[in-house]
Formats: sequence, structure tokens, C-alpha cells
Amino acid sequence: MNAFLAVVAILGVSASGPLMAGASAPALAIGFWRNALGTLSIAPFAAPRARTELAGLGRDGWRTTAFAGVMLAAHFGTWVTALKMTSVAAATAMVSMQVVFVVVVDRLRGERAPRSVIGGMSLAIVGVLVITGVDFSLSARALTGDLLALVGGLTAALYLIAGSQVRERVSTGSYTVACYGICAATLAVACLVAQVEMVDFSGRTWLAIVGVTICAQLLGHSVLNHLLAVMSPGLISLLLLLEVPGAALLAGIFLDQTPPVGVYVGLALILAGLVVVVLRRPPPEPVLAD
Repeated sequence: MNAFLAVVAILGVSASGPLMAGASAPALAIGFWRNALGTLSIAPFAAPRARTELAGLGRDGWRTTAFAGVMLAAHFGTWVTALKMTSVAAATAMVSMQVVFVVVVDRLRGERAPRSVIGGMSLAIVGVLVITGVDFSLSARALTGDLLALVGGLTAALYLIAGSQVRERVSTGSYTVACYGICAATLAVACLVAQVEMVDFSGRTWLAIVGVTICAQLLGHSVLNHLLAVMSPGLISLLLLLEVPGAALLAGIFLDQTPPVGVYVGLALILAGLVVVVLRRPPPEPVLAD
């Protein structure tokens, strides 16, 4: 049963990139609705416990939660934009570099990484250089998309690090409602400031937005959070890496995206490097974002 749930979860998160790339809506609006709908879906179940737990967070706890929510908003703003500018395969591979950014931030905080982790990071970075080199030869737009996806990986890493601190004090449901709510509010403000259309979409686009909420938020990351009770965080992190080839495959089938061979070479290098990083340095229990 757990193996079946893992397959469902990986298919769910893998559908995230292709669904958002195929939605004919601004990136900020997609990010807003995904988080707003996710919050509304979880809130009824988390509300009874969340009131007590969140009330006891204190100023520092709320400051960290707010930072995590803003970083999550920046993650969605940059990554969804990247999906509109470069291939789903490239964007998903780039954003998965969040694992590397977590190690870098930990190093800046004084934690040393084993040589094998440094080797895995170096291999992943070579993969990034391969993909960006290929995309640069195609267009400046694709290269910009790659760089935005990398920023999405960095902000996701900061979100994970901040979230791990808050989750030492509150449950997953309570933290998720607060963080997703802050993220949605931040993206709503960004949409208003940028004068982005938020509601006048086609029925197909609304189906894609609802679909990414169900697939990625509920069937994807929520199921993976459930599996943390019976699987190690390291194994869950390895399963999450399957989103990269999964998203590339789905984009090829449903969006007819066939990036150059060099992109797939870079994707393979990134995956190989990240597998080494995850195996040699299992991350903290993740607050799953994508």
C-alpha cells in the first residue's frame, strides 16, 4: 500500500510543472490560486489544533513563519515564471537544486559537509552549466527561465530551513495553514501591484489551476507527508527527485516539449549529483513545497 501511495505522490508532484506551464494565466496568479486553494482545503481539518498552536508561537515564531511564507511566494513567483520561459524539464531540474542550496546555507552557518556531498554538489552544478549552456545557444529567454528556476530553488531552500525551525513547535497542519496563507496573501499583493489578471481565465486554465492544487498539494505533497510516518526523510527526498524525469516525461506527452539532447544530459548529471547529496546528507524532515 505504501509503495502505491508513493507512486501516486510522485505522479502528483510530477504533474505540477506541466500543468502550470500549460495554464494560460500569469505566473503570479497561478501561484496565488494554488496556495489559496491549498489553504482552504487544509484549513477545516487543521483549524481546531491550529488556533492553540499558532497562538503560542510568539513574536519570533511568527517572524520566522512570515519569512517562510514570503520565501515560498518568491519560490512560486520565480519558478512558475520560469516554466513559461524555458522547458519544463530544465525548470524542474534547476529548481531541484534547492537541496544544494540547503547545504550551502548550512555551511555558511558553520556546518561542514562531507567530501562526497561536495562531490555530488559539484556534479549537479556541472549539470546546471550544461543546461544553461544549451539554453543560451537557443535563446536569451530560455536562459533567463533557467536562472529564475535557480532562484526558485534558492528561495525554496530558505523556505525549508525556516519551516523546519517552526515545525519543531507546531504540527504540520498548523504550520501549513499559516505558511500557505501568508504565501497566498503575499502573492495577492504582488498581483495587485503588478496589475496582473487574477480571475478572467478560460475554463481550461481554471481546470489546470484546480488540477495542480489537487495533484501537487493534496495527492502529491500531502501523501508524502503522510508517508514520513513510515519512510525516512532521506527516502522521501530521493522519491522527490523522481519529479524531475517525471515532469519531463509528462511535458513531452501532453505539451509536446522535446528539449535538445544536451538538456537531458544536464538533467542526468543534476540527478546523479543530487542523489549523492541526499544519500550522504539526509535533509531534515521536509516541509514539501512543489
